[in-house]
Amino acid sequence: MPEIDWHAVLETHDRWLRTVVLARVGQASAVDEVMQEVALAAVRQRAPLTDAAKVAPWLYRLAVLQSLFFRRKQGRGRKLANRYAEQVRPSDHDHRTLDPLEWLLADERQALVRRAVARLNARDVEILLLKYTENWSYEQLAQHLGTSESAVESRLHRARGRLRRELAAFEVVEVER
Repeated sequence: MPEIDWHAVLETHDRWLRTVVLARVGQASAVDEVMQEVALAAVRQRAPLTDAAKVAPWLYRLAVLQSLFFRRKQGRGRKLANRYAEQVRPSDHDHRTLDPLEWLLADERQALVRRAVARLNARDVEILLLKYTENWSYEQLAQHLGTSESAVESRLHRARGRLRRELAAFEVVEVER
């Protein structure tokens, strides 16, 4: 079996693995550190991979595992999604041409979505981010996550449902105030 060129493999899968890590750790500043650990673990593997088609699912599991190790090291009490929401606020360089009222409403909607996403579990956030930030098909998601398309479809369906319920709960709370 030919030796795997890990530099090329990791470079090929870098973007989507970073999305997985970001969804798991919730801190953009931590992604590089976790990805470095993923690369080290890939290079140091004890049992060589025999099927090149299984590299993506194997890297996915490795990224998830290294993310969990990172979170454990940082402490579980942090509000990961809230930190992410704070880092993604609109800036002065935002080129939207909305009037101030529309801008405020859009900002409130974004804050509501961020709060709802913060209440979801990491697996739901991960699958939603991969689907909607990477714009992957169910087939691509299944290949990279090492699962079937029907499992991806049901996972996305459940994640969207939970996000809808969280958003609906926030709107009810907001109306009562």
